[in-house]
Amino acid sequence: MNVTVRTEPEPGERRVAATPDSVRHLTGVGLTVTVEKGAGSAAGYFDAEYVEAGATLAATVDLAKAEVLLHVRPLSSVDVKKLPKTAITVGLASPASNLAVVDELRKRGVTSFALELVPRISRAQSMDALTSQALVSGYRCVLEAAIRLPRFFPLYMTAAGTVPPASVVVLGAGVAGLQAIATAKRLGAKVSAYDVREASADEVRSMGGTFITLDLETADGAGGYATELAADRAKRQQELLAPYLAQADVIITTAAIPGRPAPLLVTRDMLTGMQPGSVIVDLAAESGGNVEGSKPGADVEITLVAGGSVTLVGMKDAASTMAYDASRLYARNVSNLIALMTVDGRVVPDFTDEVVSGACLTHDGTISHAPTLAAIEAEAGPTKVSK
Repeated sequence: MNVTVRTEPEPGERRVAATPDSVRHLTGVGLTVTVEKGAGSAAGYFDAEYVEAGATLAATVDLAKAEVLLHVRPLSSVDVKKLPKTAITVGLASPASNLAVVDELRKRGVTSFALELVPRISRAQSMDALTSQALVSGYRCVLEAAIRLPRFFPLYMTAAGTVPPASVVVLGAGVAGLQAIATAKRLGAKVSAYDVREASADEVRSMGGTFITLDLETADGAGGYATELAADRAKRQQELLAPYLAQADVIITTAAIPGRPAPLLVTRDMLTGMQPGSVIVDLAAESGGNVEGSKPGADVEITLVAGGSVTLVGMKDAASTMAYDASRLYARNVSNLIALMTVDGRVVPDFTDEVVSGACLTHDGTISHAPTLAAIEAEAGPTKVSK
């Protein structure tokens, strides 16, 4: 059975769904792999490496002949309409924001697996692309802040005087937030962090950060994620966070709720108390933003009443900016899931396996993910769901 890998069509996306290493993994379980020429070049993986790993190069990819299609960004409806009904797709799908594409996958009868849906259990950790890409993104956020901040991150004691360490506040202590804490600590900053989930306090401390304790109830959700806050509680959270943010040289926000717009954590008014030259990096800018006024892929200068300004950085394609290692991790997540479903050189999903069934988005003309099905039914009437 053949696995197809193409150049990602999304402008600015530099990652690739398979690397030479993952090609070896896939061929090792009996699959063949076809890679579009130049598919990995933007990530630093070149055609000769794929050939050496056992892949076949193709000048172009014919989706109509795809048996197993690997992808990074969600597919478009145009792509899906070209796929045969026997096709299997594996990649990020963002189902909550791509309902029309999911419905098209159902109509075509395509079997699709969304890496966002991989169960958060121990045996599926090696397939957890959200975690691997969040690690890259959290690291990148700190670098973006460091190059814009007009001062050092670490403490320096010199003959000319002492330079105090920068103060960094991280909001959201998931994988991206924890990686941001660890990276800022390695650079020598003084780091504190906040998250609405109860378990986050110990995780923050394990990374060397100081946990910010607010007089609020925790908001733990399923799968290790946070739940959305009521409006009054969210407002109270903003009020209690304001004094901590005013003392920060850098703020990094990483809070997200799967399937929903990013929660607003920082208002424009909360930034006016910061010191001139401070930097705010919003990792969630593409999904609505944790910071009021952030724009994906842009720096916004916010003028302070007392003079000077702060820089609000809206992140875009964060993992793609470090495409080599992001692709290395992502491709292995994908190949691990494919290998789990491969028997005698064919990808044959076993839907009695909780990892396989959990990651399945569509199969045999049905939508397997109940929340996505409910959203589509709300928009366009009932469809078929697998039990």
